[in-house]
Amino acid sequence: MPIYEYACTACGHHLEAMQKMSDAPLRECPACKEAALRKLMSAAGIHVRGGGAKSAPAEPPCGAGACPACLTD
Repeated sequence: MPIYEYACTACGHHLEAMQKMSDAPLRECPACKEAALRKLMSAAGIHVRGGGAKSAPAEPPCGAGACPACLTD
């Protein structure tokens, strides 16, 4: 479910709300009770589960890459 940011044009209160895309936008400010909330434009966040497409290479066990564990193919 997306998280939307809102700001009140009456009192300046900011809030975030988790809503379905089909839900109507919030209008009433929880701080001042005025019907003055407006949705803000914000960057979309992306959460990747697991290692993602690119993983950082593993560090060699010795730290230098010269021990017998690093030299095995």
